[in-house]
Amino acid sequence: MNRTMKIRSSASKMRLTLLIALLATATVMTPMAWGQAPARFIGTVTSISGTTLTVKTDAGQSYQVEVPSGAAIKRIEPGEKDLTKAATMRFSDLAVGDRTLVKLDPDAPAGATQALQIIAVKQADVAEKQQKEREDWQKRGVGGLVKSVDDGAGVIVLTSGAGAATKTITVQTTKATMLKRYAPASVRFDAAVPAPIDAIHPGDQLRARGTKSADGLSIDAEEVVSGTFRNISGTITSTDPAASTLTVKDLATKKQVAIHITPEAQMRRLPERMATFLAARLKGTSGGGGGRWNGGAQQASGGAGSTPSAGGQGGGGDPQQMLSRAPAIQIADLKKGDAVMVVATDGTTDVTAITLVAGVEPLLEAPEASQSLLNNWSMGGGSGAAEAAAQ
Repeated sequence: MNRTMKIRSSASKMRLTLLIALLATATVMTPMAWGQAPARFIGTVTSISGTTLTVKTDAGQSYQVEVPSGAAIKRIEPGEKDLTKAATMRFSDLAVGDRTLVKLDPDAPAGATQALQIIAVKQADVAEKQQKEREDWQKRGVGGLVKSVDDGAGVIVLTSGAGAATKTITVQTTKATMLKRYAPASVRFDAAVPAPIDAIHPGDQLRARGTKSADGLSIDAEEVVSGTFRNISGTITSTDPAASTLTVKDLATKKQVAIHITPEAQMRRLPERMATFLAARLKGTSGGGGGRWNGGAQQASGGAGSTPSAGGQGGGGDPQQMLSRAPAIQIADLKKGDAVMVVATDGTTDVTAITLVAGVEPLLEAPEASQSLLNNWSMGGGSGAAEAAAQ
């Protein structure tokens, strides 16, 4: 009897821990639907009217819940799994965008949907946690393309950078290392799922966070995220800005590929002189107008009309930094016939872009080196998928 009670108690604690952990998880919502509320549910507050909350669940259903004065309302920090650390909060402190676990009162009057308990994670707390994690990935992270994997030793070797700046990084994992893979057709870190080290293969993109050596060429990894992505080089055959989609004829396969552009995609257009200079760097020649690219004079967020100058003595040594300085563009800036290079989710005829660079005609003469550049930039750039670690 005692053994049965202990098992039930343990199972209940595990379920509660899971529910609390899910509160801080950002998810993509599906269209709204109304229905009878379950005994408890997790979702995001979409509106507050008087003492009534409207909560949209992760499954896309919306429920209106009355919150009486006697309801217990607790605030817990993102990622915290111990409910005893939750603090009491007022109903007036709840806001649209907060994540909530709502437990309904089984003794509420017939026909009424009333909350007995609400556990909330404030949207502002989630945003602060995300920012701290992004900064930590930038400070303590490395990224690159997987060169080799030793499952038994837990060692992953990466190549990072491009051209003369290429370097080899050793990633040491242990049983305590959190290993994750991007979900199919997804570039969202929060959608990554646990996976063993043998799921990682040469050619994958990988980013690791942990304790780096002084020279940055090795890291004892606490967390690793990896994924298999596709490289596409070709010309645009059609664009549909309203649907955020463009179609490209892949030069390698000669097939049409539909490419979806999300707000997270990195998109740049290389000025002609920059493209020529980069191509020369990646091919190991000294062409491209001579001298060094004066990248320091270009603002990182350069506008569509701004073009960096070449030939000065500024710090233009890192091709990935040069790529980051290229002007950002939108899908509306692209047209039929433009040459593009894309790093996208793995797929045959339908993919989602991670990185797209236009103005790449000179780079197509060195496609392998150029794609290595784009892959590394995708993982290590300012808004790369893996670096948005907590989004």
